[in-house]
Amino acid sequence: MANTIIKEVYSKEETYNFALELGEKVKAPCLICLDGDLGAGKTVFAKGLAKGLGVEDDIVSPTFVLFNVYEKGRFPFYHFDVYRIEEPEEMYEIGYEEYFFGTGVCLVEWASLIKELIPNEAVHILIEKDPEKGEDYRRIVIKGLL
Repeated sequence: MANTIIKEVYSKEETYNFALELGEKVKAPCLICLDGDLGAGKTVFAKGLAKGLGVEDDIVSPTFVLFNVYEKGRFPFYHFDVYRIEEPEEMYEIGYEEYFFGTGVCLVEWASLIKELIPNEAVHILIEKDPEKGEDYRRIVIKGLL
């Protein structure tokens, strides 16, 4: 990847604020792949990113509906959670291409589960926990250009 950014945070607020700053800088179109263990802070990150994009709506994880679309902001924001996808072919049924290759910013939680559908130019973000550094410590690794 072109560049790597590593950010260490020690609270949910720091995770949110870091994502907010990224959201203020990101340009569309952009596909962001977000991975991390359960409870790593992916939804907190998504909320901050959306706020930075100017989205005023309440951001909720689309775990059961697969994706949410937010039109009010600097760019359309497409928020996917593919945790419940069993086969990548299911993504075709929901018309994922319109969002992954659309004009907005698309964030995909659990993107590694559908890695064969992710284009090379996507930005990859990994949120890692380290209990030895504290319950709310996170290491956020960003690969690619935002």
